[in-house]
Amino acid sequence: MYTAKMRELIKKVEATRPRRFGIQHPRMTPQEREEVLNQCHPDYKEEGFRNIRLGVNKGLKVPLELANLIEAKSRLDNVAIDLDHISYDVDVLIIGGGGAGASAALEAYNKGANVLITTKLRFGDANTMMAEGGIQAADKPEDSPSKHYMDVMGGGHYTNVPNLVNALVGDAPKAIKWLNDMGVMFDKQEDGTMVTTHGGGTSRKRMHAAADYTGAEIMRVLRDEVINKGIEVVDFSPAVEIILDQEGKAAGAVLYNLETQEYLIARAKTVIITTGGAGRLHYQGFPTSNHYGATADGLVLGYRAGAELAFADTIQYHPTGVAFPPQIFGALVTEKVRSLGATPLNIDGEQFVFHLETRDVEASAVIRECLVRDKGIDTPTGGKGVWLDSPLIEMIHGEGTIEKRLPGMLRMYKKFGIDMRKEPILVYPTLHYQNGGLLINESGQTKVENLYVAGEASGGVHGRNRLMGNSLLDIIVFGRRAGSHAGEKSKDVELKKLSLEHVKVYHQSLKENGVETDRVAPMMLPHYTHGREDHVKKERSEKLHA
Repeated sequence: MYTAKMRELIKKVEATRPRRFGIQHPRMTPQEREEVLNQCHPDYKEEGFRNIRLGVNKGLKVPLELANLIEAKSRLDNVAIDLDHISYDVDVLIIGGGGAGASAALEAYNKGANVLITTKLRFGDANTMMAEGGIQAADKPEDSPSKHYMDVMGGGHYTNVPNLVNALVGDAPKAIKWLNDMGVMFDKQEDGTMVTTHGGGTSRKRMHAAADYTGAEIMRVLRDEVINKGIEVVDFSPAVEIILDQEGKAAGAVLYNLETQEYLIARAKTVIITTGGAGRLHYQGFPTSNHYGATADGLVLGYRAGAELAFADTIQYHPTGVAFPPQIFGALVTEKVRSLGATPLNIDGEQFVFHLETRDVEASAVIRECLVRDKGIDTPTGGKGVWLDSPLIEMIHGEGTIEKRLPGMLRMYKKFGIDMRKEPILVYPTLHYQNGGLLINESGQTKVENLYVAGEASGGVHGRNRLMGNSLLDIIVFGRRAGSHAGEKSKDVELKKLSLEHVKVYHQSLKENGVETDRVAPMMLPHYTHGREDHVKKERSEKLHA
């Protein structure tokens, strides 16, 4: 599928490959990392952000697209809701059906709780399914949780909440064992030892994987386990508002059935938000690797109920999204491709950055090469990218490695006539992960009593940047912690009268802070029309030229 011009440029890659083989490009110095981040990372572009004008984090800087959702009216505005007409009455309500939600459900169930999972789409339609490269855990003799801790803190620029990182790395070996015992088919050597590899920013090989569909394999097992336990799941019924009780404690949610268009009341003693990320908001116009339902719903719902945001202004742009072919533009090219040895190259076939820098640094270097140094490769659709020299993998590890270790990637590209075993692939950063979210403690609790958060909707674990493999670890560790704590706590909760008074108060606060809007939130599903983002583009342009 490559054009004749692209094939000519590939010859430069092939010409430099012999001298690059076996030679490691130098890592950046701390000063060089800071320079490239300040120059090119989207998080450092002030025109992409503004301060929230109301709520518990009033004055906090967040992306424009998120700010506009937070400063929106409830979907229940002018809708009559009968809180006494209860459709679901449970101990633990879990909002979101990905890996964090499933993990939480299983642990709450183990505590004897009556559990309900409600999902926006189908159970398992989540970023978990799309995670490819692996899950970190320090469970090898040459490694330790303390080494993992230092890697996580360094990757997050030492801004992470230490107690959360300690919980993440401390539970990691148990998380891998839990998954393995349930039947997750991790890559193993003939003697049963798990195969582990490096990821960007890791000091040890601690990445456990199931080929290049690790998330899908984990989700397969978790979903089966939930179904086998008989835990109730309601599909196509996203939450549109958290319900509090008269004392301001979380007590359920208003659900909206997408098929029947009915509002339903789910009463619960504890509530866990596991709604995932925000990629479908397309911050700063970036493509995304996220699933269709990733529209920051949990952040909007939790914030309106009084939960605090943390690190909401930091987003992860995966260094290697598909730049070409256009049919899969923005799709994820797993970091495992680089961990196996593929290196990023510019138009001259020269490597311009160490292939396993942390993701924020690596992405910034790619953007700089394309937009500042004019060393990117033009695509037929008007975009730019850099080469990822995938054939180098089989020079390093031997013929058949890509088919064995990266079967999903190989199939994806072969559909479009590109054989990544023989030809390099074109990549450019894609919006991948919400580093921040609703602030939690080690049990997944927010400042709103009986309201928990786990997974990508939570904030504090990763600081200002997440390392590869810690997202799948996050959903397991904090999903289990939140589920266990919420399940146990539900035994002592005495339900009070349900209330949506906080929604009325929020609407009044919009007026008091001069926010005039017709927008409603949560968005629930993205709308790919020309007009939807005009207000965001206008706002960003005004800030840029102010």
